[in-house]
Amino acid sequence: MTTNRPSDFTERVYDFITLDEDGRTCDAIPESSCKQAPRNFVFNVLNGSATKLAEQLASPGLVLPWLFATIGAPAFLAGMLVPVKEACSLLPQMAVAGKIRAYPRRKWFWVGAGSTQALLLALVIPVAVWFSPLAAGWTVIALLGLFSTASGVGSVAFKDVLGKTVPKGKRGRLLAARATVGGILTLVAGMILRLYIADTPSMVPYLVLIAGAAILWAVGALCFAAISEAPGATRGGRNAFKEVGAGLRLIREVAGFRRFVLARAFLLSIEISLPFYSLYALEKVGASIGGLGIFVIANGVSNILSSPVWGRFADRSSRWVMTISGLVAAATGLIALIIGQLPTDLQSDLVFAPVFLLIGFSQAGLRLGRKTYLVDGAPDEDRPMYVAVSNTIIGAVTLLGGGLGLIAHGFGIQSLIGLLVVLALISAGICRSLPEASDMASADPADQ
Repeated sequence: MTTNRPSDFTERVYDFITLDEDGRTCDAIPESSCKQAPRNFVFNVLNGSATKLAEQLASPGLVLPWLFATIGAPAFLAGMLVPVKEACSLLPQMAVAGKIRAYPRRKWFWVGAGSTQALLLALVIPVAVWFSPLAAGWTVIALLGLFSTASGVGSVAFKDVLGKTVPKGKRGRLLAARATVGGILTLVAGMILRLYIADTPSMVPYLVLIAGAAILWAVGALCFAAISEAPGATRGGRNAFKEVGAGLRLIREVAGFRRFVLARAFLLSIEISLPFYSLYALEKVGASIGGLGIFVIANGVSNILSSPVWGRFADRSSRWVMTISGLVAAATGLIALIIGQLPTDLQSDLVFAPVFLLIGFSQAGLRLGRKTYLVDGAPDEDRPMYVAVSNTIIGAVTLLGGGLGLIAHGFGIQSLIGLLVVLALISAGICRSLPEASDMASADPADQ
């Protein structure tokens, strides 16, 4: 344990966010990284600020579908955007974890991934302008698949660099700071959608948003390159086939990790639920496209309000953060169903806004909780493998999650909301049974 005094701007920012003004402890990171912890913390937050805004400006769940509608691409292609994004981001991670492991400094994988994402987004602009509607739709989906694959590489590197450069006990607050800024920027994105984009037939505003997102991904890459990362262990690098074998052994032999993956699979029902609440609101109140701006704003407010609370809570017990997030998601579904039963004249965009506030609160908690849990619980030398195994399995489950849309089509969106409530309650129960993060990799199966 090392103690330092604040001496510059980054240290003052670090101490303000982490409430560490009386001295600095650097647990679970290399001794050589302690002095750089404040600087790394600030650049990590700046990286998150840029990329969170970029995600909103080129959102596959909102902006890209409206772009498709504007250029005349078939509607079924717009329905493929989110599944392609999630699956391509998560599925390849196990194959690349061993490659990342072979390099002592892993930040450059994120820098390369972020730069690639910037380039791929920039390519969307000429495709939308020059290609026919059908060709443009398919090409944008292909670019999104490559974009998301790069994102998956960056995800493995990010969690490993986070574990090497930010002390344990401060990581939840760092993720919360990134999410809080992201929430503020989501408000800006929501206002833009509400006031300037929703009712215009031109594709120009969409292309401006996508260009801005590409620039922000490049800025994020520069910020991550500025992080000071000490060399790490390179033992255990494996090829893709050995990665699969090692991953299966982790699931088989580490009971705490196995239960975490199961919990995350059920938590996925919360992470992909937002479009279904949007459809439910549209069905009940007939909201205009512009009304979606209200829901985006409500979701952004939830991140601003919830992230600081979740961050400090996650540094104490990330499993309880996930548990409570599951309960909040279940309550959200029940509230949505109750609102849906109100007289028609009492239903409006504003009446449904609390649903989006609460689901955003829940999603912020579960994302922050599961990230903190895995970074804190995985052994330092095997962290990339734990991240990759978890994400690869969840990527496969995400493809099955596409079946929820069939349930909505066959039985109605209200029935699907009821199912989401049940799945959220199950996820909360599984999270409650998890060991604390510090015991995840060592928990005895008999104790599970």
